[in-house]
Amino acid sequence: MAQVRGLYAITPEGPDLVAKVRAALEGGIALLQYRRKGGARTEADAIARLAREFQVPLVVNDDVELALALDASGVHLGRDDGDLVAARKKLKDRILGASCYDRLDLARAAVAAGADYVAFGSVFASPSKPGAVRAPLSLFKNDLGVPKCAIGGVTLANAPQLIAAGADLLAVISDLFDAPDIAARARAYAKLFA
Repeated sequence: MAQVRGLYAITPEGPDLVAKVRAALEGGIALLQYRRKGGARTEADAIARLAREFQVPLVVNDDVELALALDASGVHLGRDDGDLVAARKKLKDRILGASCYDRLDLARAAVAAGADYVAFGSVFASPSKPGAVRAPLSLFKNDLGVPKCAIGGVTLANAPQLIAAGADLLAVISDLFDAPDIAARARAYAKLFA
């Protein structure tokens, strides 16, 4: 995976997902994660088609088999979602992302196992995971040789602080998909990386 920087949109729960994803793609996102527990396969197929249309890499959350079935760009795994080494073997040269929470040791192990990017968080209080452990911004100063993603409570207001700390990717759900104009919000995030 190239040294990618920008907005990493993670799909929310709720209605009208395909339309919301299209708006985010129109606004200019760097990476898209399909995270929908029990989502319909037709919805996943529609999201995959949109990602291809906009030439934005699609990463599937926690499901290597679905990622392969969709011909997605890759998969993102949390600590309890599967073995990174086994996933790397199945995915071959596709993207493999890993949640590392507040732990540099997990990030180093993930990179050694073949992860293409690592995610630290929750960097701020998060509406989607209110009990998540907080990750210190100092983690982003470490050179891991792969992009570092900030997740958890990311907003347009605190994004500059994360970028200054060394985050390459900003994973956003609520602040993007709950915005009155999703495309405009995505553009505002993209400008932070220009």
